Amino acid sequence: MGTELVTGNHAAGYALSAAGEANRFARGAACGIYPITPQTEIVEYVASFPFSKGEVVPVESEHSAMGVSIGASLAGARAFTASSSNGLAYMTENIMVAGFYRLPIVMVAVNRTLGPPWNIWADQGDTLFLRDFPWIQLYCQDNQEVLDTTLLAFRLAEDPRILLPVMVCMDAFILSHTQTATELPEQELVDRYLPPLDLPHRLRGDHPVTLGGLVWPAEAAYQRADVERAMARVPEVLAECRAAFEDVFGRPVGDALETWGTEDAATILVASSTVATTAREVVRRRREAGEKVGIVRVKMFRPFPERALRAACAGARRVGVLDRNYAAGVGGVFWQDTRAAFQGVPRGPLVQGYLTGLCGGDVTPETIAQVLDDLTRRRVAERPLWPGLEVAEEASA
Repeated sequence: MGTELVTGNHAAGYALSAAGEANRFARGAACGIYPITPQTEIVEYVASFPFSKGEVVPVESEHSAMGVSIGASLAGARAFTASSSNGLAYMTENIMVAGFYRLPIVMVAVNRTLGPPWNIWADQGDTLFLRDFPWIQLYCQDNQEVLDTTLLAFRLAEDPRILLPVMVCMDAFILSHTQTATELPEQELVDRYLPPLDLPHRLRGDHPVTLGGLVWPAEAAYQRADVERAMARVPEVLAECRAAFEDVFGRPVGDALETWGTEDAATILVASSTVATTAREVVRRRREAGEKVGIVRVKMFRPFPERALRAACAGARRVGVLDRNYAAGVGGVFWQDTRAAFQGVPRGPLVQGYLTGLCGGDVTPETIAQVLDDLTRRRVAERPLWPGLEVAEEASA
């Protein structure tokens, strides 16, 4: 296909469709679809794709969309869907079921503020409130990464050492509706990268089983422990999937955690998604001015890459976490996990949280500069701060 100017939604729809088509010589593909702004264009693309062996099922709700994907996956098909915000909230029960059934479903989630009050702009609260479910979560910073990570997600999810579903997350409108140059791979390359799916526990007519039945506490606890073992294997398998991706497509795909300027940094920012792109530019300018600052981009939130994060921040005295999300009464979700990662570390860094860009607010270079100014002179951590909001409150007083 070559390089084209496409939106993040188009990139996601292309990747989902190509991945489904790649399973045409096995048990095909299936997708349950239901529209919700700002992800509707993804399922519109999938619905118009001429699958050789696939079924796209329009349904009456997001709950049913995941239900279709669960049923298809249990039958051995390569299954996927997409949703956003309150659609994810309505889908919650089946999102949990898909994870505990160990189904390698891939879902593209366009991060949008949960309402009320109703808001259609970027906020990670919709996927992060699902953080305790057995799903791998990957957060993308640009359209090319949306496409590449979606393809990688199928290989990761379907690996017999993992067999867990994957959410591929992107910021509403900033990525979903913005066009950038994106390389769209030929189907032949996707076929090479994604082997036919043979789900070991798919339903079979010659060997009937019961799913979702009542079990005793010991059996249920063992199942949870098995999920944890699979989560622990994700970093190793992800590295293999990334190496295979570069071998097939000729370009790298983002790691679970990426660093810039952290080797000698006394002050480090932790960010994800498009906020990390803005923060990296501010850090670059500050380093050129002689400041020892760096940035860590967390792409994989579940499982949380705490060892890699500790290694990246080993020499830092201060770590600031930029959260485009809010957990009521606690603060930012990435900040909570970052703070926990350093618990018990001797002479660990001060970890301060900053809530910024919530509900679609702009995260400008000036906002990042304000955060860095506060962080570099900070001696003790306090509850998460709301940079920019204090200024707005003062101006309206």
